[in-house]
Amino acid sequence: MLKKILVLFIIILVVSCNQKTGTEEKIEAIELDLQVIRFEQEFAGTDPRQLPELKQKYPFLFPEQFPDSVWIEKLSDSLQLEINQAVEEEFSDFTTQENELYALFQHINYYFPEFEIPAVITVTSEVDYKNKIIYAEDYLFVSLDTYLGTDHPFYTGLQNYLKKNFKKDQIVVDAAEEIAKKYVPGPDSRTFLSHMVYYGKIQYLKEVWLPTLDPARRIGYTKAEYDFAEANESQIWRYFVENELIYDTDNQLQTRFLYPAPFSKFYLQLDAESPARLGQYIGLEIVKAYMDKNDVSLSRMLKTSAEEIFNNANFKPRK
Repeated sequence: MLKKILVLFIIILVVSCNQKTGTEEKIEAIELDLQVIRFEQEFAGTDPRQLPELKQKYPFLFPEQFPDSVWIEKLSDSLQLEINQAVEEEFSDFTTQENELYALFQHINYYFPEFEIPAVITVTSEVDYKNKIIYAEDYLFVSLDTYLGTDHPFYTGLQNYLKKNFKKDQIVVDAAEEIAKKYVPGPDSRTFLSHMVYYGKIQYLKEVWLPTLDPARRIGYTKAEYDFAEANESQIWRYFVENELIYDTDNQLQTRFLYPAPFSKFYLQLDAESPARLGQYIGLEIVKAYMDKNDVSLSRMLKTSAEEIFNNANFKPRK
């Protein structure tokens, strides 16, 4: 009997792997017309006399309220010249990032055929880390000076929780997150659960669109942070339940457990050991449990209320 069960398990595993491989083969076969524009290189190499030509080529990158003198001064600004050099040293070759973005767009196009492939435009922003990636449907702007490496001198003075993901391998992750936000409706109520599931849906799309990436990298955790979340999943969930936070509408819960920060705030001694955004991690696990137990499409799940997802997820944290 045990032998039959083992054989059946192997058959199911093989079929499952083949189905996954078949899906990935279909995705890899999708042909896209991806345009990557290295605007920061063009701007850095522009002579002031060529500025009108550059403005005509990229009018959307030159707001009308700024006179030409602003851009001419920027061309010779000492800080901008340092940024230009640092970006060129780190991103003289953008091939790896281009290939990762191409694969991301293939996955999005497979699951959402109406997705229009944006032109990828690389820029600099004087380290505007709050806008590392901007997705504007036709364009995906990538601020390369926010991806120069965690220990780059430009980031001196910034807290570690901010700059830990200022590295080039997070470009595709951040791009996926910004695009995912366009597909996920906002929280449907003020409850902590609704906001957890909202972020869980975003993280789930990233998992579907970036299936080969390490889970820690996808969610923006270090390995140690992800290991903490996995090892303490049951205790985290118990804390939420026992403190009756699930349906609580206190906005501070979002700051404590959903937003970037040095750590999550349980108001316990272990706080300093915990990564931030543990509510997003739990939200993802709830959405995964729902998708595992219910035969619904990706599009249908995105439109499903947080409460319905939770009620039908039968979520049980790993021990």
